[in-house]
Amino acid sequence: MNSDHVSLITQLYEAFARGDVPTVLAAFDPGIEWREAEGSEYARGNPYVGPDAILQGVFGRLVGEWDNFTVTPRELLATPNGVVALGRYTATNKATGRPIDAQFAHVWQVQDGKIRAFQQYTDTAQFGAAMTP
Repeated sequence: MNSDHVSLITQLYEAFARGDVPTVLAAFDPGIEWREAEGSEYARGNPYVGPDAILQGVFGRLVGEWDNFTVTPRELLATPNGVVALGRYTATNKATGRPIDAQFAHVWQVQDGKIRAFQQYTDTAQFGAAMTP
């Protein structure tokens, strides 16, 4: 079990919860590859390569499209090359007023103390329904 990886990902979720985007982006390798769940509205840009692409294509959209977007990890499982996080998303879509309460699995790959890759799995149908007028 790599406790350094778990600690890094724990700190990342804590920074995200505080809205500390600079700290989140600083944890990313410059060449990070970020993949949103297939079937998601956000997956159209897959893979997002580099922190700026993630900031514009994912984080910026989440802030613009959702109120109170919360990522709550419930369990972190160390892997040889990173961490798998299990948890829930909650938010309310700004355009429709519809809420989500969706489970997620995040697969984080860590290399040399930086996050090298991310893969999201979530209930894309729930997100789509909440976003559809």
